[in-house]
Amino acid sequence: MTELSVSLLSADQGNLRGEVERIKDTIDSLHIDVMDGHFVPEIGFGASVIESLRSHFSLPFYAHLMVEKPERHIRSFASAGVDAIFIHYESTPHIFRVLEKIRDKGVKAGIALNPATPLCLLEEIWDFIDILLIMTVNPGYGGQELLPFTLKKIEKASKIISEKGLSVKISADGGININNIKKVRKAGASILVVGSYIFESDDPARAVKTLRKEIEE
Repeated sequence: MTELSVSLLSADQGNLRGEVERIKDTIDSLHIDVMDGHFVPEIGFGASVIESLRSHFSLPFYAHLMVEKPERHIRSFASAGVDAIFIHYESTPHIFRVLEKIRDKGVKAGIALNPATPLCLLEEIWDFIDILLIMTVNPGYGGQELLPFTLKKIEKASKIISEKGLSVKISADGGININNIKKVRKAGASILVVGSYIFESDDPARAVKTLRKEIEE
C-alpha cells in the first residue's frame, strides 16, 4: 500500500487547520516538520501546534524533528498525540537511546537520513526502526528539486530491508511531484511525503487525487 503523507511546511502558516480541512479526506497522514533554527536554518512547528491540530483531526500525525538533541523533546511531542517521531541520525550521538525512548512512549520510531548520509550507519539499529525517512532534498526548505541520486539510495535501502526480512517502511521526503512520484514509488518508498506540489496548486485536494492516480496507473 502506498501512503500519501502531506507536509505542512508549504501550507498557509496562518491557516493550518483550514489547509488540512481542504485535503483531510484525500490524504493518508500529516507530516509535520519541526525545526529549531540550528540543525536547519529555519524555525517551525512546536508541540503546541501539533496538539492544537490533533484535537481536530484523526489522521496519523508524523513529527519530523529537524532539531539538535532531539532526546530533549520526545516527551512533549509524544504527549501532543503524534503517531510517529522521526529523528535525524546526524542530530545526536545517542541514537539507540532516543529510539528506545520513542518506543517507550508507544510511538513509532523513525530515523531520517540526509541525502549524503550513508545507509551503512544503520547496521546496528535496523531492528529498532519502524520507518526509515530518506531525505530526497537537503532538509529545512520547501520547494526544492528532488536529488536524483537519492533514488538509488531508496533502492538500496529497500534491498537491505528485504534481505534482512524486516518490516521497516521507507518514506521519501522532498521535491516529490507529478513528474517523479512514480519513480520514487518504484524505487521502494511506500510513504511519499509531498508538500509544495499540493499547497501551491489551485485545488490541493485535486492535486492529491492526481498524484494518487499517477501512482496507481
